[in-house]
Amino acid sequence: MHLLDPINFSFPLLATATQAADSSMVVAAVLLSLVVVYLASKVGGELSNQVGLPPVLGELVGGVVVGISVFHLLVFPEGGTDSSNSLIMSFLQITAGLTPEATPAVFAAQSEVISVLAELGVIILLFEIGLESNLKDLMAVGIQATVVAVVGVAVPFAAGTVGLMTLFGISAVPAIFAGAALTATSIGITSKVLSELGRLNSKEGQIILGAAVIDDVLGIIVLAVVASLAKDGVVDVSKVIYLIISATGFILGAILLGNVFNKSFVAIADKLKTRGGLVIPAFIFAFAMAYLAAVIHLEAILGAFAAGLVLEETDKRKELQRQVCPIADMLVPIFFVTVGAKTDLGVLNPAIPDNREGLIMATFLIIVAILGKVITGLSVFGQPEINRLAIGVGMIPRGEVGLVFAGVGAASGALSKPLGAAIIMMVILTTFLAPPLLRFVFPDPKTVDSGSDQLILDGSSASLVIEPPQSRVPASNDSGNLEVTPESSDR
Repeated sequence: MHLLDPINFSFPLLATATQAADSSMVVAAVLLSLVVVYLASKVGGELSNQVGLPPVLGELVGGVVVGISVFHLLVFPEGGTDSSNSLIMSFLQITAGLTPEATPAVFAAQSEVISVLAELGVIILLFEIGLESNLKDLMAVGIQATVVAVVGVAVPFAAGTVGLMTLFGISAVPAIFAGAALTATSIGITSKVLSELGRLNSKEGQIILGAAVIDDVLGIIVLAVVASLAKDGVVDVSKVIYLIISATGFILGAILLGNVFNKSFVAIADKLKTRGGLVIPAFIFAFAMAYLAAVIHLEAILGAFAAGLVLEETDKRKELQRQVCPIADMLVPIFFVTVGAKTDLGVLNPAIPDNREGLIMATFLIIVAILGKVITGLSVFGQPEINRLAIGVGMIPRGEVGLVFAGVGAASGALSKPLGAAIIMMVILTTFLAPPLLRFVFPDPKTVDSGSDQLILDGSSASLVIEPPQSRVPASNDSGNLEVTPESSDR
């Protein structure tokens, strides 16, 4: 280890944040943060699974417990906290000799690294979800998904904006901002729950997933409109047109790319003989697509999802899924725990006078947020046997997307403190209500292994599906269905 002492390791990510900080202290702080994250995610996920709820809900709750709301182990400066609120910083001062003068710089760097890892986690999550989805199935429900997405944006936006203006006397710009926050859908949270329930590739799951992607694109356009309105009092029409064209072109381009890139990717992977010969090229492609989406002012997660859809069409899909899974297990929990850790439940305390007005407005926003998305299931047409309630419930969680709207609104000065608190409460409750509600509206599929064929009794549609032996693939640990292959049966 002494041979490493003269070497000056420098990471661009930490370059600005650690100019006044000891890099070894930053690494120590990040390591302690990851210990907290993984403990919270595993304990929360296991407890949630024990009571029959999706593990992702336990990860969110675990994040709340270790975050700003309870133990202050994992806190972030975006919530208005500083290094004095972080127990990890206090622990480093006691055990590692971190000086009070250096603490703010170390805290800033540690928070930045964890936030970036969380963003990386959700990018990998959407890449994994893309690999588990089927492009043809998504295109088959494209019209229904588009209708669901448009209704899911228009109804909450109109109801929230008009209701705040008429019932609470809120002026137009902040009311429009709050209405815009109601349009969001967290594709990360919804897709994770659907995957855990084994419903990702059901007809309902595909409509929810497709609608959430379109909803995300529409949400970005709505955010651009209201941000321009809050900043200048007028809407930048050219920017809106640019976003519409770039979003449409990106998605269509990804679909077309899938038809020409598949064989090239497999050929490249077959020629690579060292470790990571399949997963590394896949991540290069996924990150490049995520970067491209971010460059044209879309969400990076949309690029990663599109990359997953493209690679799902290749012959290497199943092997790639197996290799991506452990990487996702390491990074995805950071995202969900971080979302929970940044959630300040203090805004729900009615004993604080400033919260009372916000609580009343929050009650209204929560009702609109839930009903405005549940009603989207009624817009599905041509599918008489489909579970419309499940589709509506799947669109409920706002998650990190809703927090982005709240953050932009607060930064612009358009939102009053009570209205800002009300939006945050709406985001919190819709995020935490959606996983158990999805479990409720999606009965557990009953699976019976008959030896040579797989019998799956789907509780939502009471349909019996018989899969031939050649179509079976090993199931992941989170799958709701029992799937057996000759290779896996020997384990």
